[in-house]
Amino acid sequence: MTKKLLPTMIGVALAGGMAAAQADVTVFGHIDTSIVASDNYTTAGQSENSFVCTTCSIGFKGSEDLGNGLKAIFKIDFQYDTTKRNNGRVSSTSGSQQVFAPTPAGGSTLVTVSAVTDVSGSTDSITDRDQWLGLAGNFGQVRVGTISTSYKSHGAMLDPAYRTVIQQRDWNLQSVLHTGAGEKGQGRATNTVRYDTPDWNGLQGTAHYTLNSDEQGQSFNAWGAGAQYSNGGLLVFADYITANASDNVTNNGDDDAYKVGAKYTLGNFAVFGQYEVDGGLISAGNTLYGYLRGSGIASIGDGADLWMLGGTYTMGNNTLYGAYSSSDDADDARLANGASVDTGYDAWEVGAIHSMSKQTLVYLGYGDISYNENNADDSTGFALGMKHKF
Repeated sequence: MTKKLLPTMIGVALAGGMAAAQADVTVFGHIDTSIVASDNYTTAGQSENSFVCTTCSIGFKGSEDLGNGLKAIFKIDFQYDTTKRNNGRVSSTSGSQQVFAPTPAGGSTLVTVSAVTDVSGSTDSITDRDQWLGLAGNFGQVRVGTISTSYKSHGAMLDPAYRTVIQQRDWNLQSVLHTGAGEKGQGRATNTVRYDTPDWNGLQGTAHYTLNSDEQGQSFNAWGAGAQYSNGGLLVFADYITANASDNVTNNGDDDAYKVGAKYTLGNFAVFGQYEVDGGLISAGNTLYGYLRGSGIASIGDGADLWMLGGTYTMGNNTLYGAYSSSDDADDARLANGASVDTGYDAWEVGAIHSMSKQTLVYLGYGDISYNENNADDSTGFALGMKHKF
């Protein structure tokens, strides 16, 4: 469907018909291409050298003045992959892996997941990103469709390498709740309504609610809320999110998370960090998508709290970047044979970014993930890339 829709939308935009003339429409996009050398960044312990296109996209956004301070607003964003590697994840490899996924009855089942499938389960070369329609005015704005949660959006504000192959969420510096798409608390919430308050002298709030489409008979009514305050070089925020599942769906009803975070910029220096508290939702997401080194986990509780701390130093057009994170072991994590397993890890990365213009930059980075499980080797990776925005 999206493959047919995208050329049609582009044709309409180029034709400049009457409908486009009546509204303020902007074509925008993002191209990021890098070469990545990674070692052991998959559950199979594989190594690879590859070209990666990280969240490359093209979209349309705009508004129409309806009078009396009211505007109709919209955004339609599509993700593509110039290297034909779905979702451009560093962890993508050929072949497949087996993971234990939760079942509606409260147990788990062993499923085979293609290693080139992204966290939303899509295998198309063109996939959907944020796509919504809404109204904006003195009351703030209300949007309906597929919308990033504030939990995810606030995490992006802390990442100097966001939407590149060295972005924090791809190297476990931020939790799985900053990724994926769906109705169970993923970073991009589908079938969702979101409200954003006006800016009250730097203070803003958000709330979102996801309708349950009864996917595979499961009962989810995810919702979340967040707040942020910015003043000068200071940014602070807090978020809560829950899948709001029935007790027999996932993690015995333990299915929420919350976090606090901040960033402070002083001259050429900036420091940032956040602390995520796992009420079961982070653990469930990690298990389902095989992000934990123990991808054969059959049952898991909560407690996989994660903290991250980092900083940047800017010299002209150059930015040096470093960050470190640590995740606690999830409670009661067990393999299919009943043996307990550690799920905690430590991760860090360093990078350098050179801005060639306001739209184009080049970067390089190195990352390492060290797992608590004794038989799990460190995962490492080096990347060199270029990014252009339009």
